[in-house]
Amino acid sequence: MVRKFFVCTALACALLLAAGCHHKVQNPLANIDSKQPDKGLYDRAIDSMKHGRYQEARTLLETLINTYPDSEYLARAKLAVGDSWYQEGGTAAWQQAEAEYKDFQTFFPNLPEASEAQLKVANIHYRQMEKPDRDYAQAMHAADEYKTLIQTYPDSPLVPEAKQRLREVQEVLAERQFRIANFYFLRQNYAACQARLESLVDSYPLYSRVDDALFELGQLFEKEADTMKKQLKIPEAQKEKLAADFQKRAIEAYSKIITRYPAMDRAADAKKRLAALNATIPVPTPDALAESKAEEESRGNISMMRGLMGNFKKHPMVAKSSRVGDPSLQDEKIVDPSQMVHDLEKELNAGGQPSGKVGIEALTGIAGKGAPGPNEPPPGTTNAAPAADSAPNSAPSAEGAPPATPPAQVNEVQGQQQQTAATGNANSGQATTTTAADRKAASKVDKKKESTSKKKKKKGLGKLIPF
Repeated sequence: MVRKFFVCTALACALLLAAGCHHKVQNPLANIDSKQPDKGLYDRAIDSMKHGRYQEARTLLETLINTYPDSEYLARAKLAVGDSWYQEGGTAAWQQAEAEYKDFQTFFPNLPEASEAQLKVANIHYRQMEKPDRDYAQAMHAADEYKTLIQTYPDSPLVPEAKQRLREVQEVLAERQFRIANFYFLRQNYAACQARLESLVDSYPLYSRVDDALFELGQLFEKEADTMKKQLKIPEAQKEKLAADFQKRAIEAYSKIITRYPAMDRAADAKKRLAALNATIPVPTPDALAESKAEEESRGNISMMRGLMGNFKKHPMVAKSSRVGDPSLQDEKIVDPSQMVHDLEKELNAGGQPSGKVGIEALTGIAGKGAPGPNEPPPGTTNAAPAADSAPNSAPSAEGAPPATPPAQVNEVQGQQQQTAATGNANSGQATTTTAADRKAASKVDKKKESTSKKKKKKGLGKLIPF
């Protein structure tokens, strides 16, 4: 009897060991509490997301949404589906996450989590934002989404974070405008430069180099005033009026540096320029001085090594952005340089005597220079099509104006062949003998004079230059 008992016990142990050797299949729906199955599904999905099993988490969440439409975890599950795509990362996954977050805001607009979904939508574009000299589409989308959060959910605790991210995005957009303005200034396209600088100072007041932008704008107005005084074809009264207007605008630019940004580096230079123009030097208010100091002290520093390493990264460095102050919630102001030139030409011709093309070219610096539109990067920058130079005798064109129609091209070789054929027909009575050597000599073309559209290969260090 005892022997049978030991035999049965041994067989039972063997069966248990054999069962333990088989691989156990993990069922995502197993171990769900039958009393609260929706909570069990949600908990299992969150645990799967923590361990990086995003597809498994989405399966559990979709099961919860479809099976328990009245569950108290329905809103959380809907938001968690977007979080699974958001945490998975990548362009395609972020697109899916944005769609899920937008759906959540549509179905649950009054829940506190709606502002969280809006913040994550903005962060998706923020993560894909590129440097100022690159494509700025993601930066513009991020700015719009952060503005939407601030304006739609003003009482949300996420508003301070959204404002800081918006300051960083606007720092990148302002830097882009400043670089384009300098590009046009170097090309002496003063109308386009003025348009960019005016857009910058009006749209991005917290930019770390806004004092430089205002100072350059004042210098540009001074240059236009001096050029106006030198014009000989303009009546004296009209010339003095326009020159005084340009000088007044220069004084306003310098004065704004002192009254709004007295703690920035260009404040001392602005005082010197106002003194040279015999203008009154304003005194900043204590509140303006405290505000400007707070903005400057909140900015971070970029070391030389960090700046060097930043050239190899896709995401821009935003350490220079302010940490205090309210970012602008208005759309970016776009100044059309073509309209500026048109208005100036109208003022010059107001006296009844046309000033001619010379006056416009001298004041705007746009003679024979085509330029991209207000929202397009200038030639030489990444993702930008080069601007075509207009013909030498074409009318002046402002930023955004189409270039003049180029002259028709003539194929010299073809023209010579046609001329030879015509001569042969005219002298049909005379017999001509053409050898193979003569035909080969006639078909030769000087390669140095031959026009070609093929891009020449760069050599040496020229391969490092992107344009």
